[in-house]
Amino acid sequence: MVIKLSVENAVQAKAEIEKLETQGFTHDDIYIFAHDPKRTKDISKALDTESVGMKEQGFLDSMKNMTSSRGDELRAKLEAAGLTKEEAEEYEEVLDTGKLVIVANKDHS
Repeated sequence: MVIKLSVENAVQAKAEIEKLETQGFTHDDIYIFAHDPKRTKDISKALDTESVGMKEQGFLDSMKNMTSSRGDELRAKLEAAGLTKEEAEEYEEVLDTGKLVIVANKDHS
């Protein structure tokens, strides 16, 4: 089961994450994305959520993303978190507007 949400800021993200936890998701099941990599890292740390790394993406895909554009990297990470290619494209456009994207995936951790 994959749940996808977009929110305006970290306060809204925290509220949504708390709702996800009441539905049985753990912090290991929840990924948060922002267009700015520093913002993603800061928010993930503050909210104790996961960031998609080599384990989820696979080593070669992760290495490829080091040379890709931020949009390509975000789409790859969204797919690694459990979204389809089409969903990843859609949510990458949401990230372009400055919103945050939360992906909760019980089958992934």
